[in-house]
Amino acid sequence: MLLAIDIGNTSIAAGVFDGDALMTRFRLASDREMDAEICATHIAAELGAGGIAPGSVDGAVLSSTVPVLATAVGEACRQIFGVEPVVVSAERQAGVPILYDDPAAVGPDRILHAVAAVHRHTPPVIVVDFGTALVFDAVGRDGAYLGGTIAPGIGISAQALFDGAAMLNDVEVAAPPAGSVIGRNTADGMQAGMFYGYVEMVRGMVRRFKEEIGDDATVIATGGYANEIAAASGCVDAIEPDLNFEALRLVYEANT
Repeated sequence: MLLAIDIGNTSIAAGVFDGDALMTRFRLASDREMDAEICATHIAAELGAGGIAPGSVDGAVLSSTVPVLATAVGEACRQIFGVEPVVVSAERQAGVPILYDDPAAVGPDRILHAVAAVHRHTPPVIVVDFGTALVFDAVGRDGAYLGGTIAPGIGISAQALFDGAAMLNDVEVAAPPAGSVIGRNTADGMQAGMFYGYVEMVRGMVRRFKEEIGDDATVIATGGYANEIAAASGCVDAIEPDLNFEALRLVYEANT
């Protein structure tokens, strides 16, 4: 069995593969104060809750946008499983050419986007990731990673609005109940601004990406708000919540 770990700024997503089948998954908060012992305790507990004995895991692969947590989780894998995890980087991936100015500067999460996109779809492909940041990545017609754009994610944008405007209270990030872009009260107006604002950002960015890499580009979405916003945008061909897990498995297989 293979433990695949994707460490993001907000949460740590983990899944266990038996061969190419994803058997279970769990999440931990990206607490930068966690050391290897605490990480090991949490991971072992989650595996136990999923009915998986730590001794049955014989491989690990991780991607991280939080270096301090990569160190702690990597050491936890050595303690629990006695294995050295494969760490995703520009050098350790699954053979996707990276045409970034400095390939070493590409975030590992974006490398995973490219790896999974090439494996699952015929390029060109646009990947939209609704995470802490809203990230658009482009894979060209020849299967190479070209680059992309990074914008604030809807969650942190909403929190900035709540924190910075004294008279605006927290509201759920969702389409307003009336379904109208014209809010008739403050709560509906905030929801419409956040929800439809991001819907239109997705539409506009996808249009611009297609102008550069081809109108026939397949658009796939992943991440926390993909189901709501990507679906409402009308320009996304597929929503794939396990995109990064699949890419982690491919990277592991390509490097072991």
